[in-house]
Amino acid sequence: MTDPVFWTTFAQVFLEVATFAVLIFGMLGLLIPVFPGLTVMWIATLVYAIIQASLGNMTWVGWLLFTLITLLMVGGNVVDNLIIAKHVRDKDVPWSSILWAFAAGIVVSLFFTPIAGMVASPTGLFLAEWQRLKDRKAAIETTKAWMTGWGWSVAARMGIGFLMLLFWGLWAWVAG
Repeated sequence: MTDPVFWTTFAQVFLEVATFAVLIFGMLGLLIPVFPGLTVMWIATLVYAIIQASLGNMTWVGWLLFTLITLLMVGGNVVDNLIIAKHVRDKDVPWSSILWAFAAGIVVSLFFTPIAGMVASPTGLFLAEWQRLKDRKAAIETTKAWMTGWGWSVAARMGIGFLMLLFWGLWAWVAG
């Protein structure tokens, strides 16, 4: 096993399989709204780019695709929150209640689990709106709007994550 071609091929295959595995992990994480799946996917492609560049394997096509992946990650992380906020703002919910919901999800996720954060966000919105409106049914309607926005944001993140995966596949297997 001293054949350098074998070890070079083995290392390249290992790098691509490991990167692909992290990309899939990030994609699955996109189903959990507070999990930074797009960022995890981007970090995998960043590590891939650094290794490929250090080996002299990065072409202009590789850099172009990495740039597109980066733009998708940044845009996806912004669009995610905008979709949820838009659905709730359509119900005339003030930003203060929306921020309570985001804060509840983030804080609970940090101290417990992302799953608990998924419950905390709509609960935080419900409680903020119930306090503000003094009307339980109206608070429930607002929370339903939050959940609808959440569903659409998951769909958007999954679509963006799929494009990131597709661009990396082109980069790794076609352009590389």
